[in-house]
Formats: sequence, structure tokens, C-alpha cells
Amino acid sequence: MSHRVAAVTACLGALAYTVSKVDLARDGELGMPGFPAPAESYGAVADVATAQLANAALGLLMAVVALVLLRLPRTRLVRWPVLAASWVGIAMVGAGVLGFGARAAGLAPGLGPTPPHLRTALAALLVGAVWAAAWTVAAVAAVRGGRGGRAGQRTATGATGVPTAPTKGSGMAESRKV
Repeated sequence: MSHRVAAVTACLGALAYTVSKVDLARDGELGMPGFPAPAESYGAVADVATAQLANAALGLLMAVVALVLLRLPRTRLVRWPVLAASWVGIAMVGAGVLGFGARAAGLAPGLGPTPPHLRTALAALLVGAVWAAAWTVAAVAAVRGGRGGRAGQRTATGATGVPTAPTKGSGMAESRKV
């Protein structure tokens, strides 16, 4: 998977999350699609719609962060916060997929009962897993791209190990044709 496809896929995963949170806010529900929150959860939340809309805003932020990975600036002032936000986001999404997966399998009853609509729950888990995987690929490519070339570009190295020039097959010739 190219870093561009991965970043766009991660962005789409974040947008799917955002839309699901807006939908749940409209319905006044906590939880995730296919995973309704236990009734006792509502006592801890003053305003369900506001809480879900805040989650939707976080989803939009994650979508923007994923898109920035397409052309991550080299300046440390932008690069490091975007990479840090990416890794934190990947950990959060991955933990969510694992936790909700354990709930769906009946392995984590403390997180709530087994989902009543298993197909919806499995679809949500699939979207989350693809989102986390794509975001990981995009973040790894961005990190590698910061070490002497654009993401996915191979470079020749001198005796010091410092990149000297693009190598044959690095994509530079193809990018000049465009």
C-alpha cells in the first residue's frame, strides 16, 4: 500500500468515525455503531449530544492529521506534533478496536454486553481495524520520508550513510514526467 493510499484511507476512517458520532449525537446515544453504551454510562455524561459532537470534532482533527501525512513538512515545528498526534491516534483507535472486539467476543463483559446487532458491530470493527492499519502505514512512511528523501523514495548513500541522490526506480523520473 502506498503512503498516499494509506493516508487517504486513514482520513476516510476518521471521517467515518466523525459521521457515526454526529449520528449518535443526533439520536442522543452513547457508544459506537453496533455497540450501545450500558445504561449506567449515561449517568456520567451531562449532555450526550455535546459529548458525541466533541468526539466528532476529534474525528475531524484525526482526518486532518492523516491528510497532513501526505506531504508532511520537514520543519520540526509541524512534523513532530503531527507524528506525535498520529501515534497517539493510532494507539487510541487500535485500543478501541481491541476493546470493542473483546466485547463483541464476550471476553470483556465489563465493557458492556455482547452487541445486539452483530453485523453492525463487525462492520464498525472492520472500519476501525483498516483505519488503524492504514494510519500506521502512513505514519511509518512519513517517519521514513524524514530520513533522507520523500516517503517511499530510495536514495543512494555515500560512505557516511548520508543520502546523496535518488537511485534508479526511486520514482524521481516518473514524477518529472507529470
